[in-house]
Amino acid sequence: MERVYVIPLRDVKKVPRTIRSPRAIRYIKTFLEKHMKSDDIKLDSSVNEKIWERGIQKIPPRIKVKATKEEDGSVSVTLAE
Repeated sequence: MERVYVIPLRDVKKVPRTIRSPRAIRYIKTFLEKHMKSDDIKLDSSVNEKIWERGIQKIPPRIKVKATKEEDGSVSVTLAE
């Protein structure tokens, strides 16, 4: 199963500036756990680089990802074009 999601990150901007990027990564994982119904989420390095592109304080307002669920239940996440 393959799906494309636009994940809003505006709620993450309410946390202190020094923990925004790590919190955004955790938020993306919990969003995909809820929507793809799997506990095994593997983020690609392109997603990590997009979040950390402008540093720890300035995260993007939203991110578009492509999530692919394998037969064993694991979900691999890449940056959507």
